[in-house]
Amino acid sequence: MLNIDLRGKKAFIVGIADDMGFGFPIAKALAEAGAEIIIGTWTPLVNIFETSWKNKKFDESRKLNDGSLFNYIKLYAIDAAFDTPDDVPNEIKENKRYKNQEGYTISEVAQKIKNDFGQIDILVHSLANSPEITKPLIETSRKGYLSAISASAYSFVSLIAHFGKIMKENGAALALTYLASTRVIPGYGGGMSSAKAALESDMRTLSFEAFEKYKIRLNCISAGPLKSRAAKAIGMIEDMIKYSKANAPLKKELYAKEVANAAAFLLSDLASAITGETLFVDNGLHAMGMAIDSKSFNEV
Repeated sequence: MLNIDLRGKKAFIVGIADDMGFGFPIAKALAEAGAEIIIGTWTPLVNIFETSWKNKKFDESRKLNDGSLFNYIKLYAIDAAFDTPDDVPNEIKENKRYKNQEGYTISEVAQKIKNDFGQIDILVHSLANSPEITKPLIETSRKGYLSAISASAYSFVSLIAHFGKIMKENGAALALTYLASTRVIPGYGGGMSSAKAALESDMRTLSFEAFEKYKIRLNCISAGPLKSRAAKAIGMIEDMIKYSKANAPLKKELYAKEVANAAAFLLSDLASAITGETLFVDNGLHAMGMAIDSKSFNEV
């Protein structure tokens, strides 16, 4: 029987703030396969996440196949918009949501994990943000556009640059992307479509550079729409899900577990010959060239 076996491996999943997005189920799938889980949570949400975990808010989502609950070995506050302490502006340092946290830049977290665990085997980028997500691209400011690129795409470049140094040879990294990188998705604004395109392009370039330098593999998963906390900010997630269910070849709900299972495969040795790939896990929606509920089909 062919199984995904991640026993003895450590995985750092960046971007878990609750149990609603893709980061949490990916962490759970990796734990199910035997990996030890390290979590990176956006600095302002660390206290909320830890309190929710302690108060058993996530217990139902944490259940593994054997009935036990998956755990993480450590959680780190991280803000992937900042590479080094010098990059953090004073207004952020003095913000009450940051003031009691230390060492949350990418380089500092990499050093902390090195000090605590030595090396890791797996890195997952589950990050995306645009301050102007509800604006169409044509109305997005330069500042908002660059902010989206920085938080959603360059953050992956920086993570590989800093964490590649502490990853074991034959390790693997993964980033979450979306169909808007190559297709027009009206309403997916604020520069996020550009950010996803940049993320995928950067992943391909880094798949070469990071293997040359660190001997690690890099891939993306382009996941279909999911009703996550971040997706709700777009304001049209219900319509996106409804459209997908009506028009994808597989006319069904997309479950986060399905994306997580694909992630576990790509991050395992079973995918040892796969790098530089964007794998669609979207019920096949990306393959369609026309909506099947189009009036054009009425006469077919």
